[in-house]
Amino acid sequence: MGEASGFDYLERPDGSVVITHRGRVATTLRGGRADEFLAEVDDDPQQVMARWTGNYRRGNERTAKQHPRNRLR
Repeated sequence: MGEASGFDYLERPDGSVVITHRGRVATTLRGGRADEFLAEVDDDPQQVMARWTGNYRRGNERTAKQHPRNRLR
């Protein structure tokens, strides 16, 4: 996976967690999902937040760029 960066999270008093990416809200987690996230985020925060938001590199970006439907006309 590529290097994830630009993620931050805020724990709210109501127990929800807001994950932002480069200053914009990426997702809000509530209840059990927020608890799971908080238990896991200590390992590698940037990678964990990227995975939970679905915003991470999959390794096929260069290949997809060359696909005929993605080429500039």
